[in-house]
Parts: sequence; C-alpha cells; structure tokens
Amino acid sequence: MSKDKELVKKLKNPTLKDKAFSELLDVYQERLYWYIRKIVATHENADDVLQNTFIRIYKSIQNFQEKSSLHTWMYRIAYNESIRFLEKNKKINYNNIDEVSESHLEVLFEDEYFDGDDIQKKLNKIIEGFKEKNKRIFQMKYFDDMSFRQISEILEVSESTLKSSYYASVKTIEEKIFL
Repeated sequence: MSKDKELVKKLKNPTLKDKAFSELLDVYQERLYWYIRKIVATHENADDVLQNTFIRIYKSIQNFQEKSSLHTWMYRIAYNESIRFLEKNKKINYNNIDEVSESHLEVLFEDEYFDGDDIQKKLNKIIEGFKEKNKRIFQMKYFDDMSFRQISEILEVSESTLKSSYYASVKTIEEKIFL
C-alpha cells in the first residue's frame, strides 16, 4: 500500500485522524504553500488560503472517494480556495513580474480546452536551450513537482539560488513561448 493510501486510511479512522493529519501537514504543507503562493502572490494571503485549505481537507477527508490521488485532491482544494480568496478580494497583487509570468503560464497549461501539443514541443525546445544547471532546476520543479528544499538537498545549492534560477527560467519561457 502506498504512503498516501495508508495516510488516507489513517485520516478516515477517527482514533488516528489527528496524528495522521499532523503527518499530512509535515508532508504537504510547504508544497501546498508554494502552489497557493503562485496564485495569490503574497505570503500573508498564501498563509490564509493555506489555513483554509487544510481546514477544508480536515473536514472533507471522509468524503474523499480516492478516485484521484491524495496529492491531486488536495491541490484541487488549494486551487479552489485560492480562487475563492481572489474572487472575495476582487484583486490580484503580484510582488514581481516573475510571479505574474508563473501564474499566467500555470493557468494556460491547466486549461482543459487548450491544445498543448505544439506548446509542449516549443517548451521542451526552450528548456533544451537553458544552461545545464538551470535546465535541471526547472525540470525538477516543474515536471517533478519537487520542493525547493528537496532540489536544494539533491543539487547542494541554496534555496534562494534555486528560486532565482527557476523564476528566471519561467520568465524566459513566457517571453519565448509565443514567438
């Protein structure tokens, strides 16, 4: 049985739920934070949305039908909470152009009506033009969905350097993808 399936089983057991939820936080809190942060932009907003996301997860776990992975289900809740937050506040504040670029790319790539075949080819071509270190960082973050902390440990590079490289890569992709 996979770790996530085991965790879901514990979360649905009333006697194990609180301990399992603490385990869930340890595994997913940072990853969900950064996912939310890309959408709502600021740290304060991301913290609020993250808290609401985990409250919804805690209250809704009994309704989780396991048709998708736990990871996918939680990310969907995080996305919905982020959109709810933005609609409630009727504004989007971005701290810098890299956050705008990443947000717009993410929305484009997640649109179910968007035909990504040509874009995917162009994306791969752009990535191939990156320096080897930048290519690895981007691929680990974007394709492998690794946290900056995980990438930092693997590549033995500081998290701030990784973030700078990743967001510069995202900006380059956005500039070149529609040329």
